[in-house]
Amino acid sequence: MVLERVIFASRPEDSKGRLYPEAESAFRTCFQRDRDRIIHASAFRRLKHKTQVFIEHEGDYYRTRLTHSIEVAQVARTICGALGLNPELTEAVALAHDLGHTPFGHTGEEALDALMAPFGGFDHNAQAIKIVTSLEKHYADWDGLNLTWECLEGIAKHNGPVTGDIPTALAFYNARHDLELHTHASAEAQVAALSDDIAYNHHDIHDGLRAGLFAVEEIAALPILSGCFAEVDAAHPGLDVQRRRHEALRRFFGVLVEDVITTTQGLVQEMAPQSAADVRHAGMPLVRFSPSLWADLKVIRAFLFEHMYRAPAVVEMREQATMIVEKLFEAYISDPTLLPVEWQEAARDSAQDTAATANIVSDYLSGMTDRYAVQAAKQLFGTSIKIGH
Repeated sequence: MVLERVIFASRPEDSKGRLYPEAESAFRTCFQRDRDRIIHASAFRRLKHKTQVFIEHEGDYYRTRLTHSIEVAQVARTICGALGLNPELTEAVALAHDLGHTPFGHTGEEALDALMAPFGGFDHNAQAIKIVTSLEKHYADWDGLNLTWECLEGIAKHNGPVTGDIPTALAFYNARHDLELHTHASAEAQVAALSDDIAYNHHDIHDGLRAGLFAVEEIAALPILSGCFAEVDAAHPGLDVQRRRHEALRRFFGVLVEDVITTTQGLVQEMAPQSAADVRHAGMPLVRFSPSLWADLKVIRAFLFEHMYRAPAVVEMREQATMIVEKLFEAYISDPTLLPVEWQEAARDSAQDTAATANIVSDYLSGMTDRYAVQAAKQLFGTSIKIGH
């Protein structure tokens, strides 16, 4: 059952607006327009060829950053509907939350962060803000997508307040348009963050099984999942392997979603927020897993780290990906004329500023898809560099 909007939901009519004022649409709310602009962004399309989890990826069934983002958005809309929150805002944040990821997943990010350490480092959340506020250059009146304050806030701090050493790209934009980084984000952005956890915990198991990195029997012994498999076996004795696995994993998915909804409903009664501002200033997240389920998820994550993310074949591919990122970065820094023409102009303008040149190279390199990065490496260094078999 979909609830009426609760009093602490984000409302389009109460939005703090956009950095560049523009006329409102006659038939779409401001948050709907945010979502639509993200979907039509070049960076969003590139997600279809960016690694989600760095596994043996030859095959059409493994998740990519694009399919992951779509799954996150689906979960987020479901949870927001049950809680009476704004589904358009949570969908926009969910679809945009991974726009700043490098090629080769977290491996690429770690490599680029190390290379950019002398120049402020690299952070994919901050890069997402940079993409939607400046690097997308399609509109006549501004750079970026000119998203609402609420959407930008959600992208910047859906994982919680950003304090201490603020990433350079985020600090630069925040100086122009204060996103109140010291507070929590809206309930809708918090839903997007938990939906991210739900989506990857579910599909990493699915992809790991498909890649042969562990067996069904191993995951069937894990917390939560053991109960899911038991339910399937009781209801469908003798079910074939693939259907049994699917039925168990969709039950696992449902357990996570229902836990967030139930736990958050309890916290709403306890905290009694009266506005979206109350959620931001609560001093703790409103949208959460229950402590018991969170403890079980930690066990599952430990299993995935041991059997999937640190599997020998995965580690080998991580090393190959790191080498590609390092060699491309060094090549472009040493000779910016290797960059595409439109990037060369910006590099020429920053020729006397090493940090500025490094940031241009970082922006270009982080925007690459996996296969484009591999192709660029082959063109520059020969065919000996490859990912996978």
